[in-house]
Amino acid sequence: MTSPHSVFKVAVHSFVENLFKTIWGTPHSRALYAVKYFFDFLDTQADNMKITDPEVLHIWKTNSLPLRFWVNILKNPQFVFDMEKTPHLDGCLSVIAQAFMDSFSLSETQMGKHAPTNKLLYAKDIPKFKQEVKAYYKQIREQSPIADSEFKDFLQEESKKHVNEFNEAAALRELYRFIQRYFTEIKEKLNQNGAPTELVEQLHHVKKLFDGLKSCSWN
Repeated sequence: MTSPHSVFKVAVHSFVENLFKTIWGTPHSRALYAVKYFFDFLDTQADNMKITDPEVLHIWKTNSLPLRFWVNILKNPQFVFDMEKTPHLDGCLSVIAQAFMDSFSLSETQMGKHAPTNKLLYAKDIPKFKQEVKAYYKQIREQSPIADSEFKDFLQEESKKHVNEFNEAAALRELYRFIQRYFTEIKEKLNQNGAPTELVEQLHHVKKLFDGLKSCSWN
């Protein structure tokens, strides 16, 4: 007798495969600017620290993008879409998110008959997904670097696309709340790190400016 979990997998498998390949895909054999620039930054940090173990870089990149960003979206689509996440949907998304995380894992997990269902469902697919992930990281690493000036131009163009969507007043309010709450800690950290005197003075100036704005228009 076919289990409900198997029926679920058959129904959504093609969608899951397309989703995963879209996330770790490289259209026109080029990674997204932000991903390439950031991964190159991590590669540079590894070189500076004399880290040669490829597994370390794999873990850095996996923790920074797939596990910190994509898994959060996969498990919480309501962050992006105007929708309700029911308990049943939450359970299904957890299975998909687990398969996604397993695809980036470097460890080989042996599945026994007592293994969790959410892992067993995609156990046969994970080895193929892992190879695709390795190819994805390799392709990004071998792609030609992006110059700082090129990346700045890219950010400016992206900013122009959303020029009317950014609420500057709200952003400034959040910055003020952060500075007001952690002013002492920020100042101490700057002093501990030997920050230039001018930077500490600027911090005081910004706080004073925000305090003045609050008294007239920030309530």
